[in-house]
Amino acid sequence: MKNNTPAPSVAAPARDRSLPRFPGGPVADPAGSHHERRIRSFQPRRSRVTTGQGDALQRLWPLWGIEIDGRDGLDLPRLFDGLPVVLEIGFGMGEATAQMAAADPGTGILAVDVHTPGQGNLLGLAERNGLSNVRVANGDAIILLREMLPPASLDGLRIYFPDPWPKKRHHKRRLIQTEFLTLAAGALKPGAVLHCATDWEPYAEQMLDVLSAHPDFGNTQDDGGYAPRPAFRPLTRFEGQGLNKGHVVHDLLFRRVEATAPDTV
Repeated sequence: MKNNTPAPSVAAPARDRSLPRFPGGPVADPAGSHHERRIRSFQPRRSRVTTGQGDALQRLWPLWGIEIDGRDGLDLPRLFDGLPVVLEIGFGMGEATAQMAAADPGTGILAVDVHTPGQGNLLGLAERNGLSNVRVANGDAIILLREMLPPASLDGLRIYFPDPWPKKRHHKRRLIQTEFLTLAAGALKPGAVLHCATDWEPYAEQMLDVLSAHPDFGNTQDDGGYAPRPAFRPLTRFEGQGLNKGHVVHDLLFRRVEATAPDTV
């Protein structure tokens, strides 16, 4: 007599989230025990990684990927063959980053994000377009600035469309705060430009207020206001969607000012 009793199902073993999703690729928590208890300005997004993105992560991460582990300082001249280096925090899927790198091959771009599909996408774009001036960093930009970059080592900082954290109780999570600007100022060379862009009006107003009040930065605009979108910042798909909805995009360009020597008697 035939036994119709279904065989018991065997659950697949749970994946160890401390291990890379892709062998040789970015790890889930590069700083590990270096993480301190503080409010995070970013929220890791879990979304599907395509076959092409996964392939790029496995093949190219050992060549162009950097783990923000908070343990070892970065030798930017070695990483970028002596090019001036701009740090970009939060690059999404990397299309705009790749366009800027292609348009300015004489500048290195250290692009930081925690979004795995975007990391794979940018690596693939860099390979297909022969962009040797791009490196992709995985982890918390605060740890990178505070523990891994030498003082006055960056020629610029770009922060395009950071999470606006629109609810009032979440405003403390916004990246552009006085404490962050002080940290960033230490890594920027005198004269380096901090360039922010947002389509969230209240956040733009906060950015302008906080930047204008910070002693280490000066507005590049004579009227003390927002700047026109510079030609080197591409119009992204995300930005285009916002414009179609009637959003107004604000660019802010502030320059790292020279430190003034204390008066002597």
